[in-house]
Amino acid sequence: MKIKIALIALVGMISNLANAQDPIFTEFFLVPETMNPGFTGYENTWHAGLLHRRQWPDGNRRIDTDYAFVNNMVTDVAAVGLTIMNHQEQFTNYNYFQANGVYSYYISLNDEWGITPGLEVGYGRKNYNFANLLLEDQIDTGTGAISGGSIDPGVQNYSNKIDFMDISAGFVINSEKAWIAGSLKHLNRPDISFTENGNVPLEMFLSVNGGYYFQLDNSPSSLFPEDSRVIVMANYMRQSEYNRLDFGCAFEVGFFTIGALAVTNPERKSSNSHFLTSVNPVATFALGEFRFGYSYDLSTSRLGKTHGVHELSLIWTSSHTCASCDNYKVKLKKNGESGYIRD
Repeated sequence: MKIKIALIALVGMISNLANAQDPIFTEFFLVPETMNPGFTGYENTWHAGLLHRRQWPDGNRRIDTDYAFVNNMVTDVAAVGLTIMNHQEQFTNYNYFQANGVYSYYISLNDEWGITPGLEVGYGRKNYNFANLLLEDQIDTGTGAISGGSIDPGVQNYSNKIDFMDISAGFVINSEKAWIAGSLKHLNRPDISFTENGNVPLEMFLSVNGGYYFQLDNSPSSLFPEDSRVIVMANYMRQSEYNRLDFGCAFEVGFFTIGALAVTNPERKSSNSHFLTSVNPVATFALGEFRFGYSYDLSTSRLGKTHGVHELSLIWTSSHTCASCDNYKVKLKKNGESGYIRD
């Protein structure tokens, strides 16, 4: 009977894992590739980066998520890229790995605006690590010794790993001063059931985000260095019953960027839900072709001492130019910023 109770609890825990929302990064505006394949090739040169996110770092509740990407233009209007994500939960030993190839294509709308649709296709694996489970029938009640595997047929029928193909798509409409973007992940709704005859389609993940750059006064009497600006941005996300809206701003001055984002739960599903769930300060520092970033999620909910969420980023944007190469037949941005725009 106790084995059955433990098994029911296990099924509930793994069902929650199967239906858990996708990992989300605070620094989405620094690495928008995490949200939308349409941002592939956005810098019009070699662009790569690493993100590391550690949630609740104290004790066995720790959750680590790592993301890596690289992309570049292959013609004047087409770009390709590669993304890799790995998500590990310490308490459950649950692991989620995904590797994707990405393609985007730029379409000019007029002298100021363009649209870039993108497609992301890849391989995913969810590993529940059932081999590490310890059930009652594995313990010798007399000596406390641990025997081999459980004889419970329910556990024996569980699939330890789930492999699936995943398809996502998105678009970006942008000018030099603004962008609006939308994406849908898991368009093919892959089956992520951990039982042989189960059917648990992975819920689609919707993201709609946008932002605007305000150029600060560059007159000789201005208090700000040349090309200083403020970015205001928002990002709405939804996956099944989970919803989230991030909004905030960042101030760019010289090599430094400092800002903050508010994370909210706009569709509170219960009376215990909080509208404001965290406040996340963000800071970056640019050195040559590299940009280093750090953010900290300061929880405003009643989760207790979680020690927050720490996120580190390292982004590389090449300054290489090649006038004879088709994929570099572009011009410098009008305001003199690093990077290029298409003719």
